[in-house]
Amino acid sequence: MDHEIAIVTAAGRGIGAACARRLAEDGFVPVLLSKSGAARDVADDLGGVGFEGSVTDPADLEALVEAATDRYGRVDVVVNNTGHPATGDLLDITDEEWHEGLDLVLLNTVRMARLVTPVFEEQGGGSIVNISTFSAYEPSLDFPVSSVLRAGLGGFTKLYADRYASENIRMNSVLPGYTDSYEIDEATREAIPMGRSARTDEIADVVGFLASDAASYVTGQNVRVDGGLTDSV
Repeated sequence: MDHEIAIVTAAGRGIGAACARRLAEDGFVPVLLSKSGAARDVADDLGGVGFEGSVTDPADLEALVEAATDRYGRVDVVVNNTGHPATGDLLDITDEEWHEGLDLVLLNTVRMARLVTPVFEEQGGGSIVNISTFSAYEPSLDFPVSSVLRAGLGGFTKLYADRYASENIRMNSVLPGYTDSYEIDEATREAIPMGRSARTDEIADVVGFLASDAASYVTGQNVRVDGGLTDSV
């Protein structure tokens, strides 16, 4: 084996692109997906391969995993990154928006796990890292769909981790706070104990650790990277 292979979704910009860069620095060949197609440019810069597609489309996820295994013969790491689901007043969010959110932030991970777990089993292990949110365990009315469904993602993370731990297959989730990939207002900034948004590379550094052999005994965890924003211990 010449290289380990890392799949990263929603990797055209922001946290996803930062994760792709960090994993490439760590020696992984990145196989990237983004809805805009910008992941192709990121992959070209990093010596990997990029595709246009959506994490909400099972066929796109299947094609992505097939491309990785056909080209490289393996998958070692998956980073499940996504866009943002609908926001709005709690009861104004439509059924359609809730279902779209389910596809975007929870079923994407379930579907990807179905695709890569047989690959991991055959090669003797692998690691999945999900990008979640700080509001998964301290729900925010500003992010209702994300708060509800990513709490479910945390449950799935633990169940999957327990089911496959004995096969050297790990799953963890990273719970970022606000990042510098978008603007926040001063009141939000003041609510963060560190007084600033995270740099996307700071999120990617934690993802890189969880994906690596340095985290070989870490599984089923939901790791907050939020500058102290959440309160619970």
